[in-house]
Amino acid sequence: MTDPLAGPGSGCPLCPRLVEFRQENRAKFPDWHNGAVPAFGPANASLLIVGLAPGLRGANRTGRPFTGDYAGELLYPSLLKFGLAKGTFRAEADDGLQLIGCRITNAVRCVPPENKPTPAEQKTCRSFLAAEIAALTSLKGILALGAIAHNAVLSTLGVRKAPYPFKHGAVYSFESELTKPLTLTDSYHCSRYNLNTGVLNEAMFHQALQTAVMVTRPTS
Repeated sequence: MTDPLAGPGSGCPLCPRLVEFRQENRAKFPDWHNGAVPAFGPANASLLIVGLAPGLRGANRTGRPFTGDYAGELLYPSLLKFGLAKGTFRAEADDGLQLIGCRITNAVRCVPPENKPTPAEQKTCRSFLAAEIAALTSLKGILALGAIAHNAVLSTLGVRKAPYPFKHGAVYSFESELTKPLTLTDSYHCSRYNLNTGVLNEAMFHQALQTAVMVTRPTS
């Protein structure tokens, strides 16, 4: 029986444009991962962090979400700060870092040209996110990094988007047929562009992450 947490195989054939781009990158960078990137984190995670797609020189190179790219330089130290990871982050998949109570995945599992997956590619990859969310039996909350991830989560859960607009720091609670009640917290994506332009800063990201942690691990 297929493991619903396994995601697509490294050589997933479902999106022709992404397959072509993958083959181009394998020719240019034969030592890179160059394939669909699996999620990272334990099966008992109560918090799922959802990003957009692997970065060309980040996860597409290393084979681990947000590892080796600029966004990971904020994400992983933040997870260590809030007790969601242990070990040492060295921006390589073999650094030994472990996640605690959280899991990281992407709305689209293969790197897209110019980091822009098409709507069709997002829809095609949605089945993997749906299977993952349904299989995470301890899941209580999702942290969406960016509007595309936010919309992907709502579409995956079959939830109408209009009542739940993307906004940094927003917190929404709802139920769906796919999963038990959970909370969705929004953050701007921790991309180089957002950080360099001031759309997002470390304090803002930490606040959103802390909110996501609080709703998944309520204190008495």
